[in-house]
Amino acid sequence: MEEAELCFPELLNTSCRRPPLPQSEEVLVYSLMFLFSLLTAVLNLLVIISISHYRQLHSPTNLIVLSLAVSDFIMGLVMPMEIVMMWTCWVLGDLMCSLYFLLPTTIISASVGNMVLISIDRYVAICDPLHYLTRITERTITIGICLCWICSVFYTIFYLYDSLTQPGRYNSCHGECVINITAADVDLVVTFIIPISVIIILYMRVFIVAVSQARAMRSHVAAKLQVSGTRMINKSELKAARTLGIVVVVFVLCYSPYYCVCLTGSNIMIGSAIEAFVSFLMFSNSGLNPLIYALFYPWFRKAMKHIVTLQILKPGSREANML
Repeated sequence: MEEAELCFPELLNTSCRRPPLPQSEEVLVYSLMFLFSLLTAVLNLLVIISISHYRQLHSPTNLIVLSLAVSDFIMGLVMPMEIVMMWTCWVLGDLMCSLYFLLPTTIISASVGNMVLISIDRYVAICDPLHYLTRITERTITIGICLCWICSVFYTIFYLYDSLTQPGRYNSCHGECVINITAADVDLVVTFIIPISVIIILYMRVFIVAVSQARAMRSHVAAKLQVSGTRMINKSELKAARTLGIVVVVFVLCYSPYYCVCLTGSNIMIGSAIEAFVSFLMFSNSGLNPLIYALFYPWFRKAMKHIVTLQILKPGSREANML
């Protein structure tokens, strides 16, 4: 083997071969993936700035959207690294290899938690509107988001414990970054089956109530309900439920392939071609979320215009009308 083909020529017998340079078609694919990751980071940064800056957008629901945007923004920064790892040697050592995978795994777990919080928020807003303002406050949502992130960190440490305590255990040669997911069944239950079941049950209930409410309004029963003291669901709440429902559906579609592989009973070797494909599909969800906001949320389009045109720098811009 030529020394030029080795990741570490000085380690002649234990070095990995340097991956072949990508062909023109692969370069095009990698370039498109890199541009998508850049777009993901930029769009989610706009969501973060919008909700953080404009006071009118400070609501419990938008706090969850903000948390989701933070995780999606970090994903946008991680995606280029995943692309580079496909055709370069890993030169940062075994420990850094294990630590590197802590970040995306934590982000994925936090995203799942954020989706559950969104479903709970919409369930209370649609199914129990009389108590929504007292039960779902900025304080309770902030506590929920913090618990979501803390639990995600601890779960990730447990999930990758084997590779963190014995870094490089699954590497076949120097210059490789591979860790093995040995608790795939546990991960399938904790981060997919349980949360997705909760999300589906809550959103089915939301859908049933929303449909019955729409029928009541069409048949003029709404007035009778209001007289009897039952609060009607605000149209904006229904619209938010629809938009966030689309976010949840897209999330399930992007994350399902990974867990379908887990259902086959196969261990996913991180660093393999299958892992690269399902990972990028999961990462792509982070770029789709802000596009959904742009399509269905007028406040996001208005805030984005303010930011791009630098109106955000004007005195008193925090009080601008975004709704």
